[in-house]
Amino acid sequence: MERIQFGISGLDEMLGGGLIKNSICSLIGTYGTGKTTFALQFIYEGLRQGEKVIYLSLEEREDRIFDMMADRRFRIDKYRDESLFVLKIDPTDFNISFNSIKKDLPELISNIGASRVVIDPISLFEGLFDDTSQRRREMFKFTEFLRDMDANFLLTSETSTTDSYASKYGLIEYLTDTVIVLRYIRPTDLTEVHTAIEVVKMRRSNHSREIKPYEILQDRVNVYNEASVF
Repeated sequence: MERIQFGISGLDEMLGGGLIKNSICSLIGTYGTGKTTFALQFIYEGLRQGEKVIYLSLEEREDRIFDMMADRRFRIDKYRDESLFVLKIDPTDFNISFNSIKKDLPELISNIGASRVVIDPISLFEGLFDDTSQRRREMFKFTEFLRDMDANFLLTSETSTTDSYASKYGLIEYLTDTVIVLRYIRPTDLTEVHTAIEVVKMRRSNHSREIKPYEILQDRVNVYNEASVF
């Protein structure tokens, strides 16, 4: 089974060698856990592997995304508008945004041959629906729409305010193939806060079920696969 590497030391091992090709992964975490950093690392690994990639931002402007990549010492100048495409999408009108993505994304993926696509964060789309049933229907249609394309998708989402293991609306983890959760671990003595990662779900593949610590450094992310979280 062909694998797509995340490009993060330790995480690919937890995933059994990487994400399964043409699958959808959700990355869930509360504020400050590094969701966008993980997404940027995923994109940059694709560039390093000679792939073409698309980053759809529903929150940050294009220049901010490029600045964040530069801050992480990613050498992106040679990739911009050649194999790296960053697009800002306004999520405030779901119908316009969704129809735009539905119309333009398949053609864009096909024309440039993109193999990795990030949507950051998908929870902004979900939050536009007040009705739970409508949200479930629309997000199901949206993820099925993504499955028809020849690419790997990474969707980031905020966590629920009441459950650090669940997405904000408790929905996207049921619709995606792989679910990765980032969270804080606070020891009882409150001396230091640690960050930890868990692969909660991965269809069609064995994966690590252990919780592992990780660290975000300036130029990389390390998941300490041999360490334990206490």
